[in-house]
Amino acid sequence: MTDQRRELVRRNCLEVLEGQAERLAPLRKGHVFITGGTGFMGTWLAELLTCLNDQYAFGMRVALLSRQAQSLRESAPHLAARKDVALVEKDARELAELPESTSWLIHAAASPDNRTHSSDPLETIDSIVGGTRAVMEAAARLPELKRVLNVGSGLSCGAQPLDWPGLPEHFAGHLDFSSAGACYAEAKRLAETLCAAFRNEHRMEIVTARPFAFLGPYQLLSRPWAVNNFVRDGLLGGPIRIQGDGETVRSYMYPSDMAFWLLRILVDGKNGGVYNVGSPDGIKLKDLAVKIADSFSKRPKIEFGVLKGGAPNTSRLVPDVSSARTALGLGLRTGLDTAIEYTLAWHRNAAPGKIASTI
Repeated sequence: MTDQRRELVRRNCLEVLEGQAERLAPLRKGHVFITGGTGFMGTWLAELLTCLNDQYAFGMRVALLSRQAQSLRESAPHLAARKDVALVEKDARELAELPESTSWLIHAAASPDNRTHSSDPLETIDSIVGGTRAVMEAAARLPELKRVLNVGSGLSCGAQPLDWPGLPEHFAGHLDFSSAGACYAEAKRLAETLCAAFRNEHRMEIVTARPFAFLGPYQLLSRPWAVNNFVRDGLLGGPIRIQGDGETVRSYMYPSDMAFWLLRILVDGKNGGVYNVGSPDGIKLKDLAVKIADSFSKRPKIEFGVLKGGAPNTSRLVPDVSSARTALGLGLRTGLDTAIEYTLAWHRNAAPGKIASTI
């Protein structure tokens, strides 16, 4: 990782923690264990936790579990080299025990890549459901455990009505469970049910966060999401291609906000509660493409088109974050324009010959 990238992330963490760090005070001197710890979400959590150690003397230990834990040595070597960060290489489904000193557990092990869901739906289901059960069984035996954060998905709510500005946590819309394409959302739903069962049977403190969409450092530009593709196309000189009419609506949260929200939900969320994590400010993809194109001095062209095989499938996926705002006092520190600016800076500061992050 280049010095410029590391400094950008450090600055982002300091910005989101300014005047807010003491709201995470219950984490002081704790041992935080994160499954999926070297992915996009886990890496940002590690960045924010280690920033709390460095700048606010929190004195935490952090353990990151991943099937490819050593990948952190390439993507974020400054984290992998830290004495307060331990790497654990293991599939979550094979987790028989957790360190007895674990006081806080974040279960975030699952790939949101819909290409994997389509190509290997059985593996997708087994990794999410089997992984969640194994992790919760290990957690149930911990003597010092205070709280578990289960990371679900906004997709588990089902399709959002187009005339709804935001999708609330209590909404349980339609999922076509007869289609293999529903494997990820259905598995995430069942994972939440498993957490409810463990909470009831073992009297565990478990809270769930449902992430929506994000834009920022540590995301691969090869991911099959419109915003990643728009950024990639722009960095390559264009054109920025919209595979549809651009009427689909999404919203994007910057990952330093995401990491702070997740930690706040972990320490102060209601036991058994569910909280959406994302930006409530929706934007049409055609307008997002314009924003990204306008961020380049040599503005790339934008190409609109309908996917072959029929009319575009317009959808809306924007969270209602009233619960997080009201109960936990959460808001956004970084708006979309700044998120685009930071993201482009991150990728422009890649090592020579590389555009995308290595995660």
